[in-house]
Amino acid sequence: MKSAGLKVFGFIIVLALAALACAAPSMDSILNPLPTDDFSSDSSGWGTGTDADSSVEYANGGLQMTVFTPFYMTWSTPDTVSYENIHIETSVTSTSSDPEAKFGIICNEAGTTNAFYYVGVSPDGYYAFIKSSVVGDDVYLKEGTSDVISASANSMRLGLDCGGGVLTLYVNGQQIDSVSDSTYVSGTVGLFASTDDVSGGASVIFDDFVVTKLGE
Repeated sequence: MKSAGLKVFGFIIVLALAALACAAPSMDSILNPLPTDDFSSDSSGWGTGTDADSSVEYANGGLQMTVFTPFYMTWSTPDTVSYENIHIETSVTSTSSDPEAKFGIICNEAGTTNAFYYVGVSPDGYYAFIKSSVVGDDVYLKEGTSDVISASANSMRLGLDCGGGVLTLYVNGQQIDSVSDSTYVSGTVGLFASTDDVSGGASVIFDDFVVTKLGE
């Protein structure tokens, strides 16, 4: 599965100067544009593929992730560029048969080392801020439940601030929670889906993916 990541769980996820208004774009923004994607083209660069455990494909107007195996996570990234101090947003539609199946956003991912943050929600209202490490142990930085998430259930706009040692989760523009951790300060971005204990329980479609600099 090119550029897409796969991970088996050992347990359940109960998962500068201010620019003037008329100033020209910076050279960095021209040479290194932040990723945006409406997934209308299947050649926009996200890793795709299907195997016995999961599938990541351009389908149904978005990037569709399906996970067939219990306690399994699949993810994909749009490029190998390292970003820092960013805000990430994506629309998500879930048709998961398991209300505890998770989906969400990855940031500060360091290549193939499995070292990154991933922040996700499930249709039952649960959310978690999780740190994955090189040795494969996941650290739950914070978790909880929110009526905002459960009210949206299967269709929502997810947002994540990732920078300055703080992760902040948003759903439909409302701040859900935040946590401080400065282990990883930069890296690639991505999207993920994972199952709980139900086989074939995770099926989500991501759309309208946007990355902006924090403060813009």
